[in-house]
Amino acid sequence: MRILVTNDDGVRAPGIAALAKAAAGTGHDVVVVAPREDYSGAGAAVGPVHQREGVAYETHALEGLDGTPAFGIDGPPALAVILACVGAFGARPDAVVSGINLGANVGRSAMHSGTIGAALTGAHFGLRALAVSTVFGSETVHWETAADLAATLVPVLASAPAGTVWNLNVPNVAPGGLPGVLHGKLGRTGTIRSAVQSSGQAGEGKPVVALGPGSKGMVRLEIALPGMGATAAPSPDDDSSDAAVLSRGYASLTALVGVHEAGEDATPGIELALAAMESAIARASAR
Repeated sequence: MRILVTNDDGVRAPGIAALAKAAAGTGHDVVVVAPREDYSGAGAAVGPVHQREGVAYETHALEGLDGTPAFGIDGPPALAVILACVGAFGARPDAVVSGINLGANVGRSAMHSGTIGAALTGAHFGLRALAVSTVFGSETVHWETAADLAATLVPVLASAPAGTVWNLNVPNVAPGGLPGVLHGKLGRTGTIRSAVQSSGQAGEGKPVVALGPGSKGMVRLEIALPGMGATAAPSPDDDSSDAAVLSRGYASLTALVGVHEAGEDATPGIELALAAMESAIARASAR
């Protein structure tokens, strides 16, 4: 099996080196293709590719991975996956392993994660994919804990159905300090918990809509993630969520799906929308 390793923190980030080393240790063929710069929060964005003649890249040597090809591209992680899937960096991969992201990707933040966006992009090509993240913690980051779990999942992922996507979030603890892994359901909490507008002028405290043209200011954010303090704790009725699992010290594994058409329950709304547009077209034609 050929494994594409990517991330959204950049090809020089320590997490991708730990993950690539773990993937290579499974005996499979590994290629690393990741952004040259940090693209955290990029989701599955690819950028304005239709306005570019091509995508610049540069080769890298990752520590402890002699002989493993590694490339940094001028673009986000989803673009790295696409380029690898269409033959830019050798044979098409069979699986995508994305991470290790520094910071958990749980709940609604999964939609915006470049780490997960890369995995979901791989699934659109029929690949199996794993996104791996570790919780913010002390100055010491135990990359090996998440890397070891990822390596354990590689053979299981290889036998999973095409298009499978797993999201693995791991506490920042030494391997011996992990009590276990649980199935964490995708939570309802997000990374940005509140935003307070500040104009920095006499209109301070007024609603943004009350400020005159040309006014400038700053929206101050409250950011909450597991490992970043008490504000990151999930609500009591969410004790089976991915964030709750992490808060109890367990690693969390969640199955995800990407963009797909809505089910039959959306049909009535679509029919009403179609009828409204058909009426508008008829009225325009009759003028």
